[in-house]
Parts: sequence; C-alpha cells; structure tokens
Amino acid sequence: MNRPSAIITGLGAVSAAGANVPETLESFALGRRSAGPVTLFPTALACPVFECRGVPADPAAPGTRSVTLALRAAGEAIADSGMGNALPSDRVGVCLGTTVACQLNDLDFYTAFRARGSAPMAAVDRFLKGNLAEAVARQVGAAGPCLTVVNACSSGTDAIGIALSWIASGACDAVLAGGADELSRIPYDGFHALSVMSPALCRPFDRDRQGLNLGEGAGVLVMEAPRFASARGRRAAVELRGYGAACDAYHLTAPRPDGSGLEAAIRIALQQSDIDPAAVDFVNAHGTATRDNDKVEGSTLFRVFGAGPSVLSTKGYTGHALGAAGGLEAAFAVLALREGWLPASAGFENQDPEIPLAALRERTPVRRPCAVSTSLAFGGNNAALVFRRRAAREGQP
Repeated sequence: MNRPSAIITGLGAVSAAGANVPETLESFALGRRSAGPVTLFPTALACPVFECRGVPADPAAPGTRSVTLALRAAGEAIADSGMGNALPSDRVGVCLGTTVACQLNDLDFYTAFRARGSAPMAAVDRFLKGNLAEAVARQVGAAGPCLTVVNACSSGTDAIGIALSWIASGACDAVLAGGADELSRIPYDGFHALSVMSPALCRPFDRDRQGLNLGEGAGVLVMEAPRFASARGRRAAVELRGYGAACDAYHLTAPRPDGSGLEAAIRIALQQSDIDPAAVDFVNAHGTATRDNDKVEGSTLFRVFGAGPSVLSTKGYTGHALGAAGGLEAAFAVLALREGWLPASAGFENQDPEIPLAALRERTPVRRPCAVSTSLAFGGNNAALVFRRRAAREGQP
C-alpha cells in the first residue's frame, strides 16, 4: 500500500504568541502569555482574549482581518520554503480553514440596513473579497485547486488533510494549507452564553480550569510532493503522513462523552500513516480548557497512547483561534519536531483526577520521531494529523 506523504517545507504563523515563527518560539521558550481585554470591538464582557497586536483593523481595507492574517502567515511560509516567485502556478493549490472570516464581522452594516433600509456597500465588498483561499491564491499566483473549509474548530486541520489528498492523488505539486480566523463579537458573546469562557487566563487540562479564552491568528504550511521538493533541491525535516476525520454527531456543541469520534479520527490517521502509537513523542492536543473537552480528550488520548507521549495544549499561548486553531497547532507540531523541543503547556499546574494524564509543566526535549495534532469541533467533528521527523538522509536534496 502506498502511504500518502507531503513534505513540509515552509511554516508561517501569526498569533498572540508572535507575529511570526521566531517570535512564537521566543514566547514558547519564555512561557510568555500575551492576553488582555478586547480592543477590537465594544463589549461589556470582561473575559480576556489573545489578540494579534499590530494588525491594522481598517474597515475600509480590501478583504477582512482574517484575510490579512492569512496573507501574513502564507507569505512567511512561502519565504521559509524557498519557493519565492518560482511557483508552477497551475500545480499549486490553496486550502484554508476558517469559521469567522467574512461572515461575522459586518454587524454595523446589518444594524444600519435594518434601521434605515440602506447602508454603505463597503461591507459587501469586503464580504465578496473575504474568501480566504481565493484571496491567498490571487496574492501568490496559485492557480491549482482552491478551497476554503468551514467546519467549525476542526477547519484548519481538515484543510491540511484535504491538501494531503491533493498531493497524494497527483492533483498538486504543492499546497498552501492551514487556517485563519479573527476575533469577532458574535463568537465572543456566543461562547460566553454557553458558559465556557474563563474570566482568567485559560488553564488547559488543569484541575482548576474555568473555560477557554478566544484568540485569533493564522497558521499556514507549505506542503510539497516528495518528488517535487527533491527536484528543486529542497531540504525538509518533517513530513505529514496521515489524516483522519470522524464525526460522531453527538451534540451541537458538546463532545461525545466516550470520545469515540476522536478516537476513530486518531486511529484512522495512524493507520493511514503506518505509524505505531509507541512512535509518537507528543500530542499537541485541542485542549480548550473547558471542563468537558479536556476530560473527554485527555481520557481518549490515554486510551489510544497510554502514558507514553507528552501532551500539551498551545492554546495557553494563543487562545482558541477557532478555524485557525488547527493550522496554528499543526505548524507548532512541525516546529517542535524541527527544533527538537516542546514548550510547557501554559497554565497547567495541577493534574485533574478525572484525566489520566498530565500536560507538560516544563520545556521538554523531543526524543521520538512522530507527533499528532488533534482538533475537536462543534457538531461532533473530530480530526487528527500525524507528522514524522525524517531521517537525516531523507532530508537531503
């Protein structure tokens, strides 16, 4: 059986942890958490968020804030890959996940239209230019397959999985894949109404966790067919070997208590990758810091992997960036394999007796070659990715 494989030649990340990959690494190394009150929209709520600082929120700008974040991460990933402007455009695809994007950031337009029967059309123009994948494809000149995935909080992970299938099928030589999302008043109010937002900094997997903090950002990978990367003499330390998705359709917003959907997604990804659970060094978990998510996810990871791999949630540094979460966390998993170390799971101090594993409390070296990144989403959607660090000889051009 031929196993799918995509070489990860470029990474781009923008979040509250950093405006780029080097700044993100610095935050991870220092345990720095950059959260605070909302500044992007008016609200009476006081729950902290992880905003991307220094990103202009100009309502007259083409596209949306999500597009701006996606373009920043994509630009960094392309530069990291060494492709430059030498893209064979009809063989390069773009697949990006989101949830907010252009849909939820035009409340002023709707308010004005309802009150007066008319409103300035700038918001409509932004909406029409708000398709993430199309915006990025236009900017970089990619003319291959183009898809925006909107599948709640697994969107970025699903987009990367779809990109793997494009490369495995021969439809693309390379794909820009990941996710991007912006903070918006609707999910901020909505998650508060669900009583899952924390009034303090989030504490994924911790006994005393109170809920999630919302965040925003973008994470983009440049994924290439092995033969294509080799032909252009590109070294790459990490490859994507497997993707699994399973919807348990248990509840609109709550995870299935027995974790069977998540377990199925992880096992599908491991089987596709032909990687034994014992080879997995760490899991970058969804880890939202809500009571239900962490209990279900922690128990499921222990059932699949036992006590072997390290477990962490990078949402302690980024907040929950919704459709961008899977893209960011996949980029962080690749980064950890590439750099050889894991950050502490920010906010974790005390093990929950209902969760049979403990998240990392300190910086930890990576010793085994494989990593898993997981996503759980509304509607019972679950997704998982399996990455592998390549042997030195495999990374040579």
